[in-house]
Amino acid sequence: MRRTLMFMSLCALLGHTSCQSKAEKKEAETKFLVTSPMRTDTSITEEYVCQIHSISHIELRAQERGYLQKIYVDEGDFVKEGQLLFQIMPRLYEAEFQKAKAEASFAEIEYQNTKTLADSNIVAPNELAMARAKFEKAKAELALAQVHLQFTEIRAPFDGIIDRFHVRLGSLVDEGDLLTNLSDNSQMWVYYNVPEAEYLDYRSNVRKDSIVEVKLLMANNKLFEHSGKVETIEADFNNETGNIPFRAVFSNPNRLLRHGETGNVLMRVPLKDVLLIPQKATFEVLDKRYVFVIDEHHTIHSREIEVAAEMPHIYAIKSGLKEGDKILLEGLRLVRENEEIEYEFVKPEKALSELDLYAE
Repeated sequence: MRRTLMFMSLCALLGHTSCQSKAEKKEAETKFLVTSPMRTDTSITEEYVCQIHSISHIELRAQERGYLQKIYVDEGDFVKEGQLLFQIMPRLYEAEFQKAKAEASFAEIEYQNTKTLADSNIVAPNELAMARAKFEKAKAELALAQVHLQFTEIRAPFDGIIDRFHVRLGSLVDEGDLLTNLSDNSQMWVYYNVPEAEYLDYRSNVRKDSIVEVKLLMANNKLFEHSGKVETIEADFNNETGNIPFRAVFSNPNRLLRHGETGNVLMRVPLKDVLLIPQKATFEVLDKRYVFVIDEHHTIHSREIEVAAEMPHIYAIKSGLKEGDKILLEGLRLVRENEEIEYEFVKPEKALSELDLYAE
């Protein structure tokens, strides 16, 4: 009998302890974390598809007709300004130059003789003028022949990289035929299109004389080591796309970037006096985003919000919330509309600092 009473007492004690533990656990589980939006200045990184162009990318074409006699470089070579690249057979132009040179020498002798006679009043002044005109004409023809001879040599107009050849040694080329392309890759122009709304935000938040730096994410998903600077914005919007082209310039000392590459420009856009909330405090229903707002009676109400910008783990709010509103931070799946809850308030600064976020 005594053992029976002891056993019953033990069961009662264990039952009471278990019930008390479950009640405390339930109370702890139903105490939710709540925070408020934080108003601050920050910035976001916008990403734009871009086209990469050499600062100078030109076609090298034949300026005279003839056979391609020599090629002094290879495809992909780096060449210096003034370096000889191609030689078109110059024999015809050399002969024309020599002929023009002889005629110029003859005209000069004739002019000097006439001048001597004119100084002695043996010939009339108009004969001297005609001799001078002949000499000037001969000099002009000599200069023209020299230009044609020089055109048989195609030289690099600037430092750059030779592209694919469009002709081969011995080819007969006509005036204007494409030989190759030359690219100056010391600096690169990077073009990207910005939507109208983002352009307006950019112009509203960035001073006209300020320098805006951007990053380049290359096709291998790695950042280019040098930053670029936004130099110009084109004059007109594209009526079909609603975009306006920006151009940034990047230094390219190692010639890593080449003409025609693609990538993504990363541009930081400042946001002034915006409300920030953690992304985890929101939920989505039919493509609309909501938060749970807690009123002064500790009652839950869902409210639709509009997101102005998205950052890692955080949203900048355009409408739907104001500073001081209390929103549910965690446990969104555990509550129902118009339910009264107990909560613990977490300061906005602390709530954001605990996220994996780097905001300025």
